[in-house]
Amino acid sequence: MDTTLSEVSASAAVSSLTAIVICLVCICFSWWALQNLKLDLIIRHPKGPQGKLLHLLFAIVLGKFVADFIIQYLSYTHMLRYLF
Repeated sequence: MDTTLSEVSASAAVSSLTAIVICLVCICFSWWALQNLKLDLIIRHPKGPQGKLLHLLFAIVLGKFVADFIIQYLSYTHMLRYLF
C-alpha cells in the first residue's frame, strides 16, 4: 500500500510541476505576443508604470487562459486510454 501511495504522490507532483511550467511558458509567450499591441491607442501613457502593469496583467490573463486550455487538453487525452 505504501508503494501505491508514493506512486500517486509522485504522479501528482509531476502533473503539478508540468502545470506550473506550462503556465509560465504560456505567460511568457503571451507577453511576447502582446509586445505588438499598440496600447497608446487605449492608454494615455503606455510606457509609464501603470501601462506596463496593465501589459503584464494582460499577459498573465491571456497566458492563464491558454495554459488552462492546454492542461485540460492534456488531461482529456490521458483519459482517452480508459475508453478502450
